[in-house]
Amino acid sequence: MNTVMIIDTETANSIEQPLPYDFGWAIVDIESSTILVERSFVVAEIFLDSDLMATAYFAEKIPSYWAEIKQGTRQLKTFLNIRKTLWADMKKYDCYQVGAYNMSFDKRATTNDTRYITSSFLRWFFPYKTQFFCIWNMACTSFLSSAEYINFAIANHFVSECGNIQTSAECAYRFLKNDVNFSESHTGLEDVRIEVEIYLYCLKTGDENMKNSISTCCWREVQKSRKKLGSLA
Repeated sequence: MNTVMIIDTETANSIEQPLPYDFGWAIVDIESSTILVERSFVVAEIFLDSDLMATAYFAEKIPSYWAEIKQGTRQLKTFLNIRKTLWADMKKYDCYQVGAYNMSFDKRATTNDTRYITSSFLRWFFPYKTQFFCIWNMACTSFLSSAEYINFAIANHFVSECGNIQTSAECAYRFLKNDVNFSESHTGLEDVRIEVEIYLYCLKTGDENMKNSISTCCWREVQKSRKKLGSLA
C-alpha cells in the first residue's frame, strides 16, 4: 500500500516559536485516493495553559474546542499519548512520508512542542526514518503557476498588497472547488481534509516541474510564472 500522512497544526506562542495545541492528521492511500484514518487531538499541556492560549492566533475558537471535546468529536490528550498514537498509526499503515501545506512550519511546530513539553528529554516528534514533503511547494510548482489559476486569482482579487498572487491553501482550494467564498476552518483535522484534496489534485496534474521539497519561498514560482505569462495574466 502506497500511503502518506497529511498533518496540520494550530499553534499558540509566536510565529517564530509556535507551540501546537491542535493536532490533526490523516493517512491516505494514494492509489485509491481514500483516507484510511483520521485523528483530531487537543494537546492538554498547551490547551490548559491559559497564558499560552491567550497568544493563540485563533483564541476566539477556544469555546468551540471545549464544546467539541465534551461532544467527543475532539480528544483532549497529553502530548505523549498523541505522539504514541501517531507512531502507532504510521507503523500500522507502513506510512513514513509526511506532508503539510507549508511543511516547514508544521515540522518546526511539532519539534517545538516535543522539546518544550518534555524539557528536551525527547527531541523529535516523528520517527527517525520519516521523509517530509511540502504540499505548498507541490501546488506552487504545478497548478498554482498555471495561467488558469493566475487569472482566477487576479479576477477575484486574491493578490497581496505587494502585488503577489496569493498561494494559501484557502485560495488553492477556492480554485479547485470554484468557490471564491470558501474559508478555512483553521482547525487541525478540518484543514487536513482540504490539504488532502489539494495534494491529490497536484498528483493528478502530472506536472513534470512539480517539486515536493520543503520550501518557504515556493510562492515566488507563481510570481515568476505570472511575469512569463505577461498579457495572459
